[in-house]
Amino acid sequence: QVQLVESGGGSVQAGGSLRLSCAASGRSFSNYAMGWFRQAPGKERQLVAAISRSGGSTYYEDSVKGRFTISRENAKNTVYLQMNSLKPEDTATYYCAAKRTVTTAYYFTGTYDVWGQGTQVTVSS
Repeated sequence: QVQLVESGGGSVQAGGSLRLSCAASGRSFSNYAMGWFRQAPGKERQLVAAISRSGGSTYYEDSVKGRFTISRENAKNTVYLQMNSLKPEDTATYYCAAKRTVTTAYYFTGTYDVWGQGTQVTVSS
């Protein structure tokens, strides 16, 4: 299975932008639907965006719609999360996750198999 390493987190002011990257090891990245989760202190882990194996289907949690964009480059074994118009409530540790799926056409919102170590995003007001 793949192994995942996130990067791109940091500290920004409200209204700013960050792009998170998640690099996957192995040669089967295109067999995995991908997701970005976040977890703030004292809160449950939350799926914020997901993308199908092909990249043609995406999901966004309501609070990030219109501000976040998930994308992937299968040739580079990488999935991205572009985050614009950041708000203090976006502050969390962001995790990349992978789920091996049969279908190429649909994103996945269930239980993921593989997780990265997380990257911290802090948005100040």
